Formats: sequence, C-alpha cells, structure tokens
Amino acid sequence: RSVRTASGFVVTTHGGRKETELDALDWAREAIERGAGELLVNSIDADGTKRGFDLELIGLMRELSSVPVIASGGAGAVEHFPPAIAAGADAVLAASVFHRSELTVGQVKEALAASGALVR
Repeated sequence: RSVRTASGFVVTTHGGRKETELDALDWAREAIERGAGELLVNSIDADGTKRGFDLELIGLMRELSSVPVIASGGAGAVEHFPPAIAAGADAVLAASVFHRSELTVGQVKEALAASGALVR
C-alpha cells in the first residue's frame, strides 16, 4: 500500500508486483457501473499469508457494492472463513489450503454452517 489513494487500497496487477494509481474502491464502483455481476476481491496483502482474509477491505467493498462480493486471499484455517462472511462477503474463495490438503471443503462448510452462514 505504498501508493496513496482515497481509501488506501490500491489496485495492483501482475500478481501484486505492479501498483496502479487506481483506488480499489473507486475501481469497484466503476466495474459495477460498467455491468460487473460480482466482485472477486483478492487482497494481495493477505494472499498467501494464511493469516485470514482482509476483513476491512471486505467490509468496505460490501458497503459500496450492489452485487455479490467474493472474498479471496489469506485463508489458512477454518476459523478464517466465518469472519469473512460476517464482514460482508457473499462467498469465500481459497485455493492453496485445498491443493495442499491442509483443509477440506467439508471442514470449511462445517465451520461456516456452525457460524450460521448459508452453505450450499
């Protein structure tokens, strides 16, 4: 987050290696205005850390969004998923924890259901 934007959240490209001058919240608003049907919000700061989702960013995206918000980046334990839903995500995404068999989809669904989240 070295580039200063109104929200402090910068759009990056190239897997987070290149920062743009775009404010992430402004870009999300524009994407919705252009017809985006959902927002896949990947916090590059949290991605790969396994310390949990960026709850602040998820909450801000939820506040501005009229479309579903999908949280991505940071999951490392089943305990990380319910707070993302509570922060405003309509869905959560994870990859490495499943690819490396550190968690199962069933474990995550159980944790989400136990928190009261709607699980399909």
